[in-house]
Amino acid sequence: MSSFRENKEILVVTKSALSQLKKLLAEHSPTAAGIRLGVRSGGCSGMTYTMDFAESKEPEDQVLELEGINILIDPMSTMYLVGTEMDFVEEKLGANFVFRNPNETGRCGCGESFSV
Repeated sequence: MSSFRENKEILVVTKSALSQLKKLLAEHSPTAAGIRLGVRSGGCSGMTYTMDFAESKEPEDQVLELEGINILIDPMSTMYLVGTEMDFVEEKLGANFVFRNPNETGRCGCGESFSV
C-alpha cells in the first residue's frame, strides 16, 4: 500500500484517504482552511478520533500539507497520533476512515473508541 508521508513521525495518509478528503472538501466546504483531525475524551474506551472542516488555522496547529490539502492537528492530539496511518476503506455496506494507531492499547467492541 503506498502512502503520502509529509511528516512520518505524526501521520501517514494513504492515497485512498487523501482522495476522499479532497472530495469532501470540494463537495462540502471548498473554502475551508483544511480538515481538522484530533483526539478527544469519549466513548467506552476513553478516546475517540475527531474530524471536521477547519474554518481557520490556529497558531499552535501542526499543519500537514498533502497535495494542496491541509490537515490541521492541535498540539494535544499530536501526541496521541504519532505514527498513525489514516486510510479510507470502502466495503459492501459502507465506507469510512480507518486509523491504525500504534499507540492504542485497547479498542472498544464497536470500534468507535480506543485507549492509550
